[in-house]
Amino acid sequence: MRVAFGRFTFDSNTRELLDGGTRQHLSPKAFDLLRVLLERRPAVVSKQDLHDQVWQDVFVSEASLSVVVAEIRQVLRDDSKQARYVRTVHRIGYAFAGEVQDLSSSRAPTPSAGCRPCWLVREGRSVTLAAGENLVGRDPRCAVWVDASGVSRRHARIDVGDDTATIVDLDSSNGTFVAGERLTQVRRLADGDLIELGAATMIFRAWSDEHALGTERIVRPTC
Repeated sequence: MRVAFGRFTFDSNTRELLDGGTRQHLSPKAFDLLRVLLERRPAVVSKQDLHDQVWQDVFVSEASLSVVVAEIRQVLRDDSKQARYVRTVHRIGYAFAGEVQDLSSSRAPTPSAGCRPCWLVREGRSVTLAAGENLVGRDPRCAVWVDASGVSRRHARIDVGDDTATIVDLDSSNGTFVAGERLTQVRRLADGDLIELGAATMIFRAWSDEHALGTERIVRPTC
């Protein structure tokens, strides 16, 4: 399993948790517990089930589970009272609450029949946006690779729907700005919106049959 959430990338095959491109240390038990929560998301995993999955036949106290959950939260910089990732379900267990992107498949999302074409224009070059999620950042694996100063590895995400497109900042270091305003929540994009990520600027474009200009007729001089 290889997934991404927020600024983090979790890979169960290499047993790595990356914050951007920096490897984060998790104890073996903490890594296994996080793996179970991610695999079972968004379902609540009971304390007993977590004990059976992580510690198997070894008897441990309930306090051990709490210690491991606290370790995960510390690494993810999560708050137990306002959890973004690991949610406590009192007297029952825990659940992974964050939005997760599956990176295991390299297949691009299939555009839906009614999805209007959208693209980004940067430095005279256009990048077509696929239907669904489009990660934007300095990581070459992002759908929109932006190799510029101040851009985080997973900086923002643009979601293209049938008739709308939205953008959200992914806890980037320098923020995402649309039309000069810093994003604090999901924002709907309009054709021509200026998007700023660190030192990079780009323009969002969306095709509209209704507002498309007609083809200009070129009159060639006759000899």
